[in-house]
Amino acid sequence: MRVIGIDPGLRACGWGVIDVVGSRQSHVANGTVRTEGRVIADRLLSLHRGLTAILARYAPDAAAVEQTFVNRDGAATLKLGQARGIAVLVPAQAGLDVGEYAPNAVKKAVVGTGHAAKQQIDHMVRMQLPGCDPDSPDAADALAVAMCHAFHLRSSNRLAAAIEAGR
Repeated sequence: MRVIGIDPGLRACGWGVIDVVGSRQSHVANGTVRTEGRVIADRLLSLHRGLTAILARYAPDAAAVEQTFVNRDGAATLKLGQARGIAVLVPAQAGLDVGEYAPNAVKKAVVGTGHAAKQQIDHMVRMQLPGCDPDSPDAADALAVAMCHAFHLRSSNRLAAAIEAGR
């Protein structure tokens, strides 16, 4: 199974693609969509085009997006929410179900603690995906989102199999 993780951002949106075979995960690609334009509509369009091209190129089977972190600056949170909308829309347009994870859930799945620093996430992504060199902290976060989603998909498949076996 191929999984794409997306760390939404209006100026820089991280993405990471991994392949999952059983419990093994391997790095496929990662990067950062850097949006263009001065007005938000142009940036959102740039983000949509960039993510659409990435999904077309790597053809993932599953997608996950990090949930928006709400901060004190309401205007910034709303803008991030719009970028997140694009990050959810693009995989949905490709026919994928989109998993959504809180930042703390991603950190806990990858690092083991929900309050890990960015450097810890980057380190664990590199450790768990040998040969991986994230091009930005946003790309490392996106790879962590993909890894978290793969873990949850495996767990839910095991649960479904156990329930089916119990019938």
